[in-house]
Amino acid sequence: MKLDTNRVLRLQGKTQHYAWGGKSFLPQFLKLPNPEEKPFAEYWLGAHEIAPSILLLDSDKSVFLNDYIRKFPLETLGHYVAEKFGRLPYLLKILDVKDMLSIQVHPSKKNAEHEYAEENKRGVDVHAANRNYRDDNHKPELMLALSEFWLLHGFKSPGPFARILKETEELNFLSAVFERGAYQEVYKTVMEIDQVEVNAKLQPLLDRIVPAYQKGLLKKTDENFWAARAAMTFNSPGFIDRGIFSIYFFNLLRLYPGQAVFQDAGILHAYLEGQNVEIMASSDNVLRGGLTSKWIDIKELLKHVNFQATDPYIFQGTKKTKFLQVFSTPAPDFELGKLVLEKGDLVEYTSISAEIFILWSGSLTMQENPHNEFSIKGGEAFISFDGARLQLKALADTVVYKASVPLIGE
Repeated sequence: MKLDTNRVLRLQGKTQHYAWGGKSFLPQFLKLPNPEEKPFAEYWLGAHEIAPSILLLDSDKSVFLNDYIRKFPLETLGHYVAEKFGRLPYLLKILDVKDMLSIQVHPSKKNAEHEYAEENKRGVDVHAANRNYRDDNHKPELMLALSEFWLLHGFKSPGPFARILKETEELNFLSAVFERGAYQEVYKTVMEIDQVEVNAKLQPLLDRIVPAYQKGLLKKTDENFWAARAAMTFNSPGFIDRGIFSIYFFNLLRLYPGQAVFQDAGILHAYLEGQNVEIMASSDNVLRGGLTSKWIDIKELLKHVNFQATDPYIFQGTKKTKFLQVFSTPAPDFELGKLVLEKGDLVEYTSISAEIFILWSGSLTMQENPHNEFSIKGGEAFISFDGARLQLKALADTVVYKASVPLIGE
């Protein structure tokens, strides 16, 4: 493998066909046929080992992005990122959430490194269904809504939490538990009771709310709406998913297009419905607590939960230049940018480390030098490596999302 003379190259991501994905949004965005009506859940752009993007070289050849960066870390990432992270530290995604995702939490960096090594010592295959830690990285996440987007995000504050336990008859048994042991005791209770008791506690609730849901009498602002939908999605004869409890425990958020939320290690959350662009540390470490058919390890999950109330912080980006809006977080691994260009606008740009661009809408031409110029349109992506100087000229009104690393002193 040789270092390409060009430092701005086209990039092809990887689609993930998880069962909760929609059948039309991502195929239309990516201009991919879907005659079999497969679920298209996520589109990954990055260098994660599980699903690395494909880099299209000037020689009409292609390589996996992770292999190329591994071979040429300084030339692609620059000294700072290569030394600090040793890899492309972020993963950019576009999501289409048709059905609810699992209740989940992500480990801290320190815990991920330790637990990943422990599973390796035990000989658990990294691709095994019962593997908890698929890499040694943390997974803080920023999501930016592309549509109206619904999600669960951290524990309610004490007042609303106590109130919903009191006002929901079938959850009254947890009120005394909350008074005695706060969030940890309540959550451990519902996660550790046996399945027979889960069924007994939740069946009367479902008998009330599912018929109302089916008649269209529940609103999305009501936890009962999502609990009923979860029951219809995940339950089976003799089995009620215990993740339904969590719907009442967590903040229920509605984001509008352009609004964002950050989810750090330890924050329990679940995406419920909508489309978003998501950026995270390059990791696939997910510990699940229900609303899923995938592997659940309650003991491991509980080790990583932050048992504190979460005060949701919904925000919009900060205008950094005439064209660029930036969504910053406490995570050192990533920063999301949004470029909004009108037809004819010209942007000159110098990349700091490796940066991934994906066109949400419109079209533009990218020129790095007289020998490296190409046009790009909605649904297509490219990557610029450290020190690349490029010009972007909008051929139409255009929106571009950009993944980068928030460098110190930038």
